[in-house]
Amino acid sequence: MGDIFKIRELRYIPRWSVFFIDISVIFFSVLVSYVFLKSLEVKLNFIEYQNEKIFSVIIVNILFILLFKTYAGIIRHSTFLDFCKILWSSGSALIALLGLNFISGLVLGKPLFLYPVLFLFFFISIFLMFFFRIITKQFFGLLMDPKDTLSKERIAVVGIGDASVSLANAIIHNPDYPYQLAGFLSARSDSKKAMLLGHKIYNKKQFLKSDNLKEQFDAVLIKDRMTKREMEEWTTLALDNGLKVLKAPIARIIKEDDVVKGIRPLKIEDLLNRPAIKIEGEEVRSFHVNKTILVTGGAGSIGSEIVRQVAQLNSSLIVVVDQAESPLYELQLELLERFPNQRFKFVLADISNYSRMEKLFNDHQFSIVYHAAAYKHVPLIEDNPHEAIFVNIGGTKNLALLSKKYSVNRFVMVSTDKAVNPTNVMGASKRAAELFVQSLQNSSENTTKFITTRFGNVLGSNGSVIPHFKKQIEKGGPVTITHPDIIRYFMTIPEACELVLQAGTMGEGGEIYVFDMGKPVKILDLAERMIKLSGYTPGIDIKIDFIGLRPGEKLYEELLTDHSTTIPTHHEKIMISRDPVMEFEDIEALCQQIIMSAVSKDSLQIVKILKVIVPEFISNNSEFEVLDRISEREVYMNEI
Repeated sequence: MGDIFKIRELRYIPRWSVFFIDISVIFFSVLVSYVFLKSLEVKLNFIEYQNEKIFSVIIVNILFILLFKTYAGIIRHSTFLDFCKILWSSGSALIALLGLNFISGLVLGKPLFLYPVLFLFFFISIFLMFFFRIITKQFFGLLMDPKDTLSKERIAVVGIGDASVSLANAIIHNPDYPYQLAGFLSARSDSKKAMLLGHKIYNKKQFLKSDNLKEQFDAVLIKDRMTKREMEEWTTLALDNGLKVLKAPIARIIKEDDVVKGIRPLKIEDLLNRPAIKIEGEEVRSFHVNKTILVTGGAGSIGSEIVRQVAQLNSSLIVVVDQAESPLYELQLELLERFPNQRFKFVLADISNYSRMEKLFNDHQFSIVYHAAAYKHVPLIEDNPHEAIFVNIGGTKNLALLSKKYSVNRFVMVSTDKAVNPTNVMGASKRAAELFVQSLQNSSENTTKFITTRFGNVLGSNGSVIPHFKKQIEKGGPVTITHPDIIRYFMTIPEACELVLQAGTMGEGGEIYVFDMGKPVKILDLAERMIKLSGYTPGIDIKIDFIGLRPGEKLYEELLTDHSTTIPTHHEKIMISRDPVMEFEDIEALCQQIIMSAVSKDSLQIVKILKVIVPEFISNNSEFEVLDRISEREVYMNEI
């Protein structure tokens, strides 16, 4: 029994062993050929040189075995490609011997070998070498531990094309991984009785009619080359039938082992991803080459991705500012390793500190400023409105004024869809920041182009609903949702940052760029899908609790205000929003007042002024709803 377990642990037969076995096969094939012809009493040429002739046949074959490396493949994973190698090697040896025979006939008057001997040897050697590989492959298959087979996930591969077959072969030929091919799924209906790699092909109707799906399959395996629609259809089919959904990196096939290693559970981000916007890479690059760039909020999810993308554009220096110490340090370690040829400066600072920021502007003379620093968590800001004023308004004001003072070429602000018809302090503070930035565009002696980008939720950002749901599911639930009808738009972080870079390139100043966010996602559907992808049943294994809208939260977000118009650009997914603007003197005075109120931490006074700056700001589910009474608003407006 001990010997059997040792054989099971053997991953492959050593190459030198295969090489000597192939030589033995050649020697045996030559002997069999001569014995066979001798039994037929065929008269051989040059019988006195019989040993030399056998030796020459073996030498010629060895030379071509070494040339084609037929011994190099892992025998237990032999495929048709290995057979082709053997065929090429033996065929080339046959041609060489036939040539030698022809020369012998011309020089000596008769061929060195009988032609039947050569062809008989050729067929016998090919058969025996490939037969040895097939037997070895089957032998290793039989030695696999039955318990291992039972513990493997039985996979139905979606599709019957070349990519699907390659994927299925990779699973078959890598028994060390926890997957077992159990069949194929196809949208076609003309392959009901067909078999592929010895496994049945199911079409959608057959698959749905099967009563014992869970007994036949554990998971459905889809490819990353699929369209979003195909991925959605097969995912829904699998999840509705209680099966897991796995995804394979078929687009990055290098080795079968890498493919199987790359199989992973499908993530909700895979289903929310949309086709990326086409960005003019060369135009963006030309704007950044040999420039000094400032990125605020550089350790955040958006800011750090902006830094990563700018780091590929050959800028002379990238200054990364953030007040979060640990994330900034982690980003520093990552960037210095990934981009050793790019100069960075990492600055731990608060953007609301004007003198600290001015030192940076004076020292580095920035060409482009990407302003991503902001407080963004709606409930926290609703409870601490003064902090939103210091950072979102005061910090933006500092950076924008310094950009103008030091003649920065372009100032690109990252805003949010929550700034549109805001219902919370966070959104209103970002709208106020937008108004201040826009007002500077036409201010006196300004040479800076002030540009704003506005978009919705990004997948995987810090504090996003998706990682929050993941943590709740991992703990066994419940998953908490504020309202059953709440919807949100989603986009990927890289896509959002490409938009920011593109806006910085194409903007002429004063624009607010908005993005076609695609279809909104109902958060309840998102939660249910995430629970199913985790292998649980919503409402049974993982409960869903509705906890009510949080202070300042609204059911849906918008990208355009009620009074704005849109202008198309040469990008079909990027538009310019024409929103109402304010004169610099007016917004400057109001910002000074609101910052003074923030210093005294008078929350009611802060929000009063914020509602004057942003008239469309109507509080929702918040203590500040009392300020929306028309009489009180008018009283305060008369006071100021």
